[in-house]
Amino acid sequence: MIESLLVANRGEIARRIIRTANRLGIRTIAIHSEADADLPFVSEADEAVCVGPANPAQSYRNTEAILAAAKSTGAQAIHPGYGFLSENADFARAVEANGLIWVGPPADAITAMGDKINARNLMAEAGVPVAPGTHDPAATVEAAIEAAATIGYPVMVKAAAGGGGMGMAVAADEESLTREYDKVRAFAERMFGDGSVLIERYFPRVRHVEVQILGLADGRVIALSERECSVQRRNQKLVEEAPSPAVTPELRKRFLAAAVKAGETVGYRNAGTVECLLDPATGDFFFLEMNTRLQVEHPITELIHGIDLVEQQLRIASGEPPTFELGETTGHAIELRINAEDPKRFLPGPGKISTWVEPTGDGTRVDSGYVEGNTVTPFYDSLMAKLIVFGADRDDALAKARAAVAGFQIAGPKNNLPFFAELLANDEFLGGDYDTGIVGRMR
Repeated sequence: MIESLLVANRGEIARRIIRTANRLGIRTIAIHSEADADLPFVSEADEAVCVGPANPAQSYRNTEAILAAAKSTGAQAIHPGYGFLSENADFARAVEANGLIWVGPPADAITAMGDKINARNLMAEAGVPVAPGTHDPAATVEAAIEAAATIGYPVMVKAAAGGGGMGMAVAADEESLTREYDKVRAFAERMFGDGSVLIERYFPRVRHVEVQILGLADGRVIALSERECSVQRRNQKLVEEAPSPAVTPELRKRFLAAAVKAGETVGYRNAGTVECLLDPATGDFFFLEMNTRLQVEHPITELIHGIDLVEQQLRIASGEPPTFELGETTGHAIELRINAEDPKRFLPGPGKISTWVEPTGDGTRVDSGYVEGNTVTPFYDSLMAKLIVFGADRDDALAKARAAVAGFQIAGPKNNLPFFAELLANDEFLGGDYDTGIVGRMR
């Protein structure tokens, strides 16, 4: 088993990883920027190293500084969490080239899935359903228009190197495609260093469903269960639940089989997620992308399976077998992302936390990155905490979520708790028959 672990991340996910590592008797090393020196994850690790100023490029994305911290502290392994360098194949290769254990998938799998066009083509060849779209990048706006004419409007214009809901726009006709193509291409070049653009069928009413997979140390790939992620703003998730209220037992079998096939196709190891779009009108689903890392929403899968996914990641990276038997799930879990943002327009609202009182009670879990007195800075993602509830069934989980939202007290930064109170009283959401347009309809 790994004996010492450097956590190359910050906030709630760093605390989450450190908690499991400490339970397993693994020595933990936190890295942090100058701006994060007072956050809880820094003091909760056995050792901490400042790797640079607030700018992520000079700290949490600074490969040389992170590897130097690992060397100076005698770390044996690196866990990247999510975001930052977690899906950077060059970083994964550098970690292993320095004789360290990478707690994640093979670099080749990250590369294969990092380009959305390449990933689509690989999945199509393997027999995994993909939405109608381009097999090669649309190098010019004229090529995009030609592709859209074949695919049929509306279309999604996507950055091939993007992820996490970034670098995407919908075009309803040739005029809007011309406009959005230039915007997405420029954004992709600026954010990802790759201006490649994919044109894909856009489904006006669709659900976002994903499957948690684990590539085991013995080479097998297993699929645990699905998560519903359709409550989104700007294509980024706000709420997740498991199991999905839209997935029947027969559909679940198809989802899980496709996810396993996707993992096997790229020789996947460790934790990953196969994301799909589900057409509720037909029951057809299409591969969207594979996230080659631990997801923000992993706790809801943990709760319905009764396992610790971070522990399984560490065991896989250590060459050990899993500590659980794959079987039926129990209960229902919901996760709400508590962000420092305006609950109406969802614009960032950082600030010093003057009040922070987390809800308690049976079936309530809070994975937070902050405590009272900390400051949410504008340098990083607005996520402050994840409010997770587990109930005997969906109605029970919804009741616990309402109570937990009412009991969560935050003052200082703006927060989206009022939005969740509204959502948890919304008939469409309560009925379970919702799609990715629900937030827009509420606004």
